[in-house]
Amino acid sequence: MLIIEVKDGENIDRALKRYKKKHQRTKLIRELRNRKHFLKPSVRRRAEVLKAIYKSKKMSEMNVQ
Repeated sequence: MLIIEVKDGENIDRALKRYKKKHQRTKLIRELRNRKHFLKPSVRRRAEVLKAIYKSKKMSEMNVQ
C-alpha cells in the first residue's frame, strides 16, 4: 500500500502528483499487464533474443551511417 503524507498547506494536486509518481515507480501496472496472459519461459526468452537482435542491427546501422 502506498502512503503519501500530505504536508500542512500543501496543494492536493501536488500530493496527487507525488502519489502518481510513486505509483509509477513501483511498476505495478506493468506487472499486472505481464501477468494478464501467461507466457511460457521459452517464448519469453525467444522474444528477448529477437529484441536483442533487432537492437543490435539498429545500433550497427547507426554506426555505419
